[in-house]
Amino acid sequence: MLRGAGISGGPENPIWTLAKEFGLQTTYSNYSNVSTYNQDGYKDYSHLLDECDEAYDIANQAAGKILVENLQDQTAKAGLALAGWKPKSHDMEAQAVDWWTWGEFLIPESSLVFGMASDNLTSNQFSDHDNFVTDQRGFNTIIKGMASKFLTEDDPRLLLNTKVTNITYGPEGVTVYSSDGNCVQAAYAICTFSLGVLQNDVVTFTPELPEWKKTAIQMFTMGTYTKIFLQFNETFWPTDTQYFLYADPATRGYYPLFQSLSMDGFHPGSNIIFVTVTDELAQRAERQSDEETKQEIMEVLRKMFPDVDVPEPTAFLYPRWNTEPWSYGSYSNWPMGTTLEMHENLRANTDRLWFSGEATSPSYFGFLHGAWFEGRDAGRRIAGLLNGCKEGNSTTCVPRKHYEVLHGTSPLADYSSVNGWEVSSFYDSNDD
Repeated sequence: MLRGAGISGGPENPIWTLAKEFGLQTTYSNYSNVSTYNQDGYKDYSHLLDECDEAYDIANQAAGKILVENLQDQTAKAGLALAGWKPKSHDMEAQAVDWWTWGEFLIPESSLVFGMASDNLTSNQFSDHDNFVTDQRGFNTIIKGMASKFLTEDDPRLLLNTKVTNITYGPEGVTVYSSDGNCVQAAYAICTFSLGVLQNDVVTFTPELPEWKKTAIQMFTMGTYTKIFLQFNETFWPTDTQYFLYADPATRGYYPLFQSLSMDGFHPGSNIIFVTVTDELAQRAERQSDEETKQEIMEVLRKMFPDVDVPEPTAFLYPRWNTEPWSYGSYSNWPMGTTLEMHENLRANTDRLWFSGEATSPSYFGFLHGAWFEGRDAGRRIAGLLNGCKEGNSTTCVPRKHYEVLHGTSPLADYSSVNGWEVSSFYDSNDD
């Protein structure tokens, strides 16, 4: 998916610019082209989509006020509730709509302020047009195209299929060690490991990363976003519908959103449809066998289309993001209450080792263009330092800011009986 493609005359998402440059084939994702279903088949509850969208707009404005006035953050769930969207736990149609509005991309307990900000900075700055990549060469077409400008075929400077095991860093330079026993030395290095890789201690850092950096790494979370693809010998679903929202009677987010690829603009006649699951349900699917997951999806499809003899799929495929040693998740998430200063610590360099990727972008975390902007920023700063400019003379020649200690908002004196804090949290009667 290429999000925030851009509109004529406005600022353009750099990924969209690259997509056009290298002829990446995409198709507009029309979120309005959706039909709604429950366990009995088609049922129109699209009015709930309108109600939730209205609340989303109100919560969006509230998030802006919180940011501007430096108020305390809220969860996305709380923000939407304050805006009037309060889906009952037993109203599974409302739960399905709630999932699609927010839970598809971010968990309900994520930050309202930064979740809204990231979405707004993409959809408002560029556009709210998202395009699905249909190019059979793959999304990496743009990566290969960019690389072709400075790398030759089989360029020895590019080490593919090479696992990094250790990184030694300091004020004089960086040495990167790989599992094949080789190493690369450099004056500076940019670490673009996913947040999940950093959280799982896949790579050993010497010296150990400072406490402020390790804390920041663990404070943020990795989301799981899984597309499960099925191909059939026929297209048994409506060919004029792009999205199919399903409300399971028992479980929120249980194979909730199907998207057809067997239609004009995508891959007509391919008989391919895929379903998206996220967070805990995606992790559950990862733990299951392909056959278990396939049969669960088939049961859902047969409920959605009770008047159709739904055949078994001829092909079935999905990734397991949390078991991939190079990712351990799909993309980063900003938890509620985690501050901008904490994110600056996630983003900051340690001596000559710099960090980049979508997770280090405060504006576009979770997006590919976030990684693009962060890579450009780190590259420019390092280039400035290598070219001899003095630190502090330019914004492109200074290390990224970090905080050795981050304090909370409540001093110890406030933990008193006046505020209902009856005893010291450090007192242990068992010691008497």
